[in-house]
Amino acid sequence: MAFPSLVPGDSEGMKAYMGPSLFQPHRARQAIRDAHEKKIPPLIGYYAGLSSVPITRFLAPMGYDAVWIDWEHTSCNVETMTTMVHETMFMSGGRTIPFVRVPGHDHAAIGFALDAGASIVIPQLETVEQAKHVVSSAKFGTRQNGTRSAPPFRMVPGLTDMAADGKRDVWRNLNDQAAIMVQIETLEGINNLDAILTEVPDIDVVWLGTLDCRISMNLPGNFGMGGNEPEWLAAVEKFDATLKKHNKPRAGFSLGGGEELTKMGQDHVLLLHAADVMKLYEMGPQLLAARQAVAFKQ
Repeated sequence: MAFPSLVPGDSEGMKAYMGPSLFQPHRARQAIRDAHEKKIPPLIGYYAGLSSVPITRFLAPMGYDAVWIDWEHTSCNVETMTTMVHETMFMSGGRTIPFVRVPGHDHAAIGFALDAGASIVIPQLETVEQAKHVVSSAKFGTRQNGTRSAPPFRMVPGLTDMAADGKRDVWRNLNDQAAIMVQIETLEGINNLDAILTEVPDIDVVWLGTLDCRISMNLPGNFGMGGNEPEWLAAVEKFDATLKKHNKPRAGFSLGGGEELTKMGQDHVLLLHAADVMKLYEMGPQLLAARQAVAFKQ
């Protein structure tokens, strides 16, 4: 099956990596690998920090390559999460890959997100045992130590059960479609990352959660912007060296622009460049400015 190449500003976005149905996950693993190998530009995404179906419906057609649906910190029920995934897929016409950050390492939550048609983000990964558990929860079949349950009523014959490659069965295709991103958010996670990536190669992309990591190290959070403390610089250096050793893709926030965005695009396969919650942060200063503008002069 041939897929068109992507170029900067391509309005088709991730349609080049769609599965056979909008109910199936994109071939996100391949998109990440292609970005890592510089065959396509880095994916540009936005962070959906609000569990809002209407906002998702409005943002989905804008043409982002990916959306990060935060099921960990903006709690909602399974139906709302599933609807947000479907709104992303259908309202974007397949141009946008939904990633769902699941609430922890729960086997059922991982299955719910994957069944909806999303790729997944696993927070707070620290050990090899945790990594084996979450990857097992995401895969079908013992060949990959999979323990994921097959969702029979999502496989509608001729509508959602097609195999992407037209050769293997749908279950092995699904194993190769949805991506698994993990977040390393503690010093223990950084110290164990080499062993994690050695023993669990099916992890597709890694994110350094700087805010949680710094707080776990008893350092100022700095809103996730890092710092210059010797222990922090040593931890980041070890994280970077481990990813380089394993040739593993990375993702991260880049809410700025210009040189910062260009620099991060050189070694990141996915950049979250916008966020719905950032607009909320703007409202306080806007209200203050409005009050000052209409205040009576003494």
